[in-house]
Amino acid sequence: MTNRPGYRGAVQTPGGLFDGVFSRGQVDTSGQAWLQAMLDTEAALARALEAAGLAAPGAGAAVTTAAHADAFDLAALGQQAARTGNPVPTLARELGRRLPPEAAAAVHKGATSQDIIDTAAMLLARRALAAIGADLAGAAAAAASLAAAHRDTLMIGRTLLQQAVPVTFGLVAAGWLTGLDEARGRLAQVAGSRLAVQFGGAAGTLAALGEAGPGVATRLAAELGLAVPTLPWHTDRLRIIEAGAACAGASGVLGKIARDVTLLAQSEVAEVHERGGDGRGGSSAMPNKQNPVAAIAVLGCTKQVPGLLATLASAAEQEHQRAAGAWHAEWLPLGDLLQRTGSAASWAVDMLSGLAPDPARMRANLDAAGGFPLAEHVAGLLAPALGRPAAHDLVAKASAWAVAAGQPLRDGLLAGPDAGRLAAAGITPDQVEQALDPAGYLGAAGAFVDAALAAHARTEQNDRP
Repeated sequence: MTNRPGYRGAVQTPGGLFDGVFSRGQVDTSGQAWLQAMLDTEAALARALEAAGLAAPGAGAAVTTAAHADAFDLAALGQQAARTGNPVPTLARELGRRLPPEAAAAVHKGATSQDIIDTAAMLLARRALAAIGADLAGAAAAAASLAAAHRDTLMIGRTLLQQAVPVTFGLVAAGWLTGLDEARGRLAQVAGSRLAVQFGGAAGTLAALGEAGPGVATRLAAELGLAVPTLPWHTDRLRIIEAGAACAGASGVLGKIARDVTLLAQSEVAEVHERGGDGRGGSSAMPNKQNPVAAIAVLGCTKQVPGLLATLASAAEQEHQRAAGAWHAEWLPLGDLLQRTGSAASWAVDMLSGLAPDPARMRANLDAAGGFPLAEHVAGLLAPALGRPAAHDLVAKASAWAVAAGQPLRDGLLAGPDAGRLAAAGITPDQVEQALDPAGYLGAAGAFVDAALAAHARTEQNDRP
């Protein structure tokens, strides 16, 4: 928990060339952040040992005071990690050297390297999931505003990238909203119940601490605000996979929204656009362009996440009590997965809060479809008089005639080869016109938008302290 003595916010390192795209937002899984999380774990362990009577009085405070990441040489620790396969042995020695002997004796007592790194991973995941959740909430708020403002804004629906029946932009935004809220919920579930301390010693028995081991583990978990597992989980990697999978789910939601935005922002469609200004969205070659930068950046992040999750899942096959290599394979993919999801979520807030729908363009594109997206509605009008198969065939024939003649569906129905059959069936031109009105064929779109907004309001209410 952030108010505990051992916690210090992760220290940001100088940005890399691509960090503006891939490391946006508040998630930090840099080497410095990992180091501080490891030091927080070592400090919390010293405090737990002292509380259990297994370390000298004052040892916990002394270790906590010394456990500042910026006081250690990150590069040197990384180089020394090559000797032992991970940086913890060198880190524990360096931390002990900075302490008086009675406090140094509490450093790493009873622990193994995996205990420190796994617990650090849980701390990083908790901070990352909180940051991602906050940005998903911001994106959801923006999506809710769009859904409410455009509840009845007509646009063409598209299935399999082809024009389908009419929808509303409010329904599109409501779909985004529901996905964001559900992703937030899953992140919160994982953060609240699946992030647990790791403390098992050399082979998961805590033999070095004897009967006091479980009590120390419980105190360590309390110090860090993590759950207490039933037993150490050195080779049970479900917690890692669940954290990654929750992020992958959120990433999938974000990627879907961003893909919609890129498609709707195409020049030939132009139904939405991202905010511009200050050269945003510009091209190095084409001065006229305004690219949907935020949507593109979201996709650049989310496209990387499935492969990272696959690596975590592959690494879950771990032998005996401690793995040879599979555990090591998790460190970078886990950090990258958290970082990419966090960056995508941060970009999504920017994307949705600055998104400008164009209702006039939506209506123009809908009208340009010539009424053909309403063919299903017309067939439904004819079905009681002609029967469903005959009605379908008549509308299909009228559509083909209209397409060949370069005319809208209305003309194919009222002036095409089967126009007489409509009159004989008692179908009037006014009824045809009414059936071709897209506003009359929206089904439960408005009700679905209202339901999504109501569910979002409940989510927001439940999130309030």
